[in-house]
Amino acid sequence: MRRKNQRAGWTRVLLPVMILLLLALAAGCSGQEQGGSTAPQEPEAAGNASPPVAAGQPAGAERSSQDVILATTTSTADTGLLDALQPLFKEKTGYNLKPIAVGTGQALQMGRDGNADALLVHAPASEKELVDDGIGIDYRLVMHNDFIIVGPAGDAAGIKGVSDAAQAFSRISQGRATFVSRGDDSGTHKKEKEIWGKAGIKPAGDWYVQSGEGMGQTLTIASEREGYTLTDRGTYLALKGNLRLEILVEGDPVLQNIYHVMRVNPEKFPNIPINSKGGKAFVDFMVSPEIQKFIVNFGVDKYGSPLFFPDAGKEQAS
Repeated sequence: MRRKNQRAGWTRVLLPVMILLLLALAAGCSGQEQGGSTAPQEPEAAGNASPPVAAGQPAGAERSSQDVILATTTSTADTGLLDALQPLFKEKTGYNLKPIAVGTGQALQMGRDGNADALLVHAPASEKELVDDGIGIDYRLVMHNDFIIVGPAGDAAGIKGVSDAAQAFSRISQGRATFVSRGDDSGTHKKEKEIWGKAGIKPAGDWYVQSGEGMGQTLTIASEREGYTLTDRGTYLALKGNLRLEILVEGDPVLQNIYHVMRVNPEKFPNIPINSKGGKAFVDFMVSPEIQKFIVNFGVDKYGSPLFFPDAGKEQAS
């Protein structure tokens, strides 16, 4: 009887302990299933974050103080102007020009995001918003050329020789002739939408094709489809030999195509390594007498006329 009482006593003592051990073991297994190791993780130091880089640069690339990231329109690339300017900029300033040619809308957004040091663009109304917000500074007039409406020699819409761009667009729309739009919020696309607005037309339908591409590719698509498009004259002249497109409408004042340069204000981006000195060097370079003279001669030997006309020092276009 005494031994039975002893065993019962030990049971009363050990049973709660075993239950507690089982509960603890179960809780540990549950924690591992839900969150893995329960060891605390050290937070990553804020200083270890890589500095932002410009769109188009390789992932993880850092911005060098010797590089000037230029956000610009595709027309400066398609005409070959950027290729000609890069070695001259290096020779004159010691900086490496790193151009990223996109639609002007994208180029302006790069400036707004602090992903560029300088901008060379051609959409004055949109540029002004950036300047008014204090992001674009040292805003200078650089050059101009003009927009033209091109299309197939057969000209089914009958726009050849029309002096009013909006009237030409109306005829294209009425005839449902193929029109290829860049559709990319570029300076050219903004101008196209302005002309449609003047014509009182919201283009839509199978005849209205949006390429979503740069000017060179858009011209190629228009040529292949025997369609019409709006283009800057410089890109058209540079690619004319590979296109089945003719200049059909030109000379309307609304078709003027104005380019400005600016640098990005580093004070707006205290946590981004904007190359302010390099950006200023590019602005000064573009409006210098030497480069303005270079611009007026660029393309003459190959096309018989300049692709751009210098404007530095003239009254700012609004």
